[in-house]
Amino acid sequence: MSLDDAAQKPHDRLAAWLAEDMAAVNALIRERMSSEHAPRIPEVTAHLIEAGGKRLRPMLTLAAARLCGYGGPFHIHLAATVEFIHTATLLHDDVVDESAQRRGRPTANLLWDNKSSVLVGDYLFARSFQLMTATGNMRVLDILANASATIAEGEVLQLTAAQDLATTEEIYLKVVRGKTAALFSAATEVGGVIAGADEAQVRALFDYGDALGIAFQIADDLLDYGGTSAAIGKNTGDDFRERKLTLPVIKAVAAADAEERAFWVRVIEKGRQEDGDLEQAIALMQKHGAMAAARADALGWSDRARAALRALPDHPLRQMLDDLADYVVARLR
Repeated sequence: MSLDDAAQKPHDRLAAWLAEDMAAVNALIRERMSSEHAPRIPEVTAHLIEAGGKRLRPMLTLAAARLCGYGGPFHIHLAATVEFIHTATLLHDDVVDESAQRRGRPTANLLWDNKSSVLVGDYLFARSFQLMTATGNMRVLDILANASATIAEGEVLQLTAAQDLATTEEIYLKVVRGKTAALFSAATEVGGVIAGADEAQVRALFDYGDALGIAFQIADDLLDYGGTSAAIGKNTGDDFRERKLTLPVIKAVAAADAEERAFWVRVIEKGRQEDGDLEQAIALMQKHGAMAAARADALGWSDRARAALRALPDHPLRQMLDDLADYVVARLR
C-alpha cells in the first residue's frame, strides 16, 4: 500500500481533522497517567498507550461532539476518559487471556507481571472517573459508569461461556456488546450529550457506536482465522489456541455432525489441541459456510451503523464516520 493510499484510511482522515483536539487529549492522558508515588504506573501505562494504537475510541467522542456543533472544552476530558477505560480493559484482558502480544509488542503482563497489570488497570479506571466528573454532567457520568459495568459484565459472561459448546449466537452477541460495543456506543453517545444534541441525534450516535463495535469485533474474530499477525496485532489463531468460541466457530459447531462435534469437544472444551488442528478447524468452518455467514453478519452491522448516521447533520465528519463503518469490514470483502 502506498503512502497516498494510507492517507485515505478513514481513521487517518479523522485523526487529521481532529489533530488539534487529539493533541490536547494526548497531553491530558500523559498528565493524568503520571504517579508521584508509584513509577510503575506510568511505565506500564506508557508501554500500552504509546504503542501506536489508533486512538479510535477517543476520536469517536471528539467526532461526535464536533459533528453536533460542540466548541469544547469537555469533549477533551471525555475522550481521555474513554481511552483510559479502554486501556484498563486491555491490561485486564491480557491477564485473563494470558496473552503474550498486544499491538505487535509483548504485553505488559509479560514484561512486568500480572499483579502490575491488574493494579495499573484499576488505577486507570479510577483516573477515568476523576476525568469524567470534570464535566459536571450527570448524564455523561451515568453513560460512562454504565458502560464500565457492562464491559466488566461482558468479560465475566465470556469467561463463563468460554469453552462451552452450548454457547449460542445470542450469548456471543451479549459478550460482544459488553466487551467491545459498549465502549464504542458510550464514546459516541457522550459526544452528543456534551454537545447538547437533541434526543434523536444522541440515539443515532449510540446506535452508530453499538453497530460499529459489533461489526468491528466480528471482523476481528474472522481475521483471527485468516489475517496476518502484522495486520491484526496478534498471532493468527490466537483465539483458537485460547479456545474462544467466536462467531465463526459457533456457527460451525451448530452445523457439525457427530464426528465434527467430537473434534470441537476435543479442541475447545477439553483443550487437547494437536498439530494441524487449526487448519482442520478452518476447513470445517469453510465447509459449513460459517466464515461466509459471519462475514455477512459483520457487513450487516456495518450497514446498520451507516444507516444510523442519516439522523445526524450533514458534515465532513459524518462522511468520515460513514467511511469508517465501511472500513472496519473492508478487509472481509
